[in-house]
Amino acid sequence: TFLVWCNEEDHLRIISMQMGGDLGQVYKRLVTAVNDIEKRVPFSHHDRLGFLTFCPTNLGTTIRASVHIKVPKLAKDMPKLEAVADKYNLQVRGTRGEHSEAEGGIYDISNKRRMGLTEYE
Repeated sequence: TFLVWCNEEDHLRIISMQMGGDLGQVYKRLVTAVNDIEKRVPFSHHDRLGFLTFCPTNLGTTIRASVHIKVPKLAKDMPKLEAVADKYNLQVRGTRGEHSEAEGGIYDISNKRRMGLTEYE
């Protein structure tokens, strides 16, 4: 699945997703599309801040890579789940977006940091 949202949280939100665990394929599809879009509409970039976005939490690489994963034992112990996530600089949210609840022990787990890292980091 590939889609582009216009004028949502940022001017553009470019999404590449699929079922399964092949993050490489998802990333390749995303990069191909972003490069194609940028040929037509250049993105704003700052040497120190990275790509400039309307939402400051998305500055830097702007990439939020997430997986929906079922962790029933950790779901019963939120402080432990949050401690594990903090240790690895991960963000935990419900599968329906920020500030939503998990359903059936399934969480959306994503990278917390976007600034000061390369896309591969």
